[in-house]
Amino acid sequence: MRLTITPSIMAKNQRELDASLTKLKNVIKTVHLDIVDGKFAKNKVMTFPFRLKKEFQYIAHLMVKNPEKWIEKNGKKVDIYIPHIEEIKNIGEYITKTRKLKRKVAFALLPETKVKQIASYLKKIDYVLILTVHPGFYGSRYLPSNLRKVKIIKKINPKTKVIVDGGMNPKRVKKAVTKGVDIIVSGNYVMGSDNVKERLIKLREKI
Repeated sequence: MRLTITPSIMAKNQRELDASLTKLKNVIKTVHLDIVDGKFAKNKVMTFPFRLKKEFQYIAHLMVKNPEKWIEKNGKKVDIYIPHIEEIKNIGEYITKTRKLKRKVAFALLPETKVKQIASYLKKIDYVLILTVHPGFYGSRYLPSNLRKVKIIKKINPKTKVIVDGGMNPKRVKKAVTKGVDIIVSGNYVMGSDNVKERLIKLREKI
């Protein structure tokens, strides 16, 4: 798989979401949506009954309590949904259910969560999202030690795609690439600019 860079969106209402998607039109094919319910993390974004533009593919990072309820309600709107492993009560049962729905199995890990919590399931997991910041807000403090998880995951199952999310700028992307990451998510660095295309080019130059 070719390493890809995906911009992430945090929107508090449909107007903000539409504006962000418009900025990305004809620039990128896949968009990362941050969903935060105000309970899992202090921020609250994408909690409205959102509508998505059809020209993109969507990955939804579920920073929510009871993610399976969110999936039942909104799962069909997105291509891949990534709940936090810490919020899944029965991991094996969740994997089986997700496979029956013919969906990719993906989990996110909080910075404090060790890979060993999912190690026994990694052969059945398509994607793991590693957070290099504490969740909920753009611009949170960068935690580089979490990049060590990439190689641990790849050693157990080289086929599992690893996503790194949090504080990704050109300097940090370069280091993430050396660890073997597959997908890099960049939020504030890309979406905080008036020229998202230029910012994406700067990130790609470091791959």
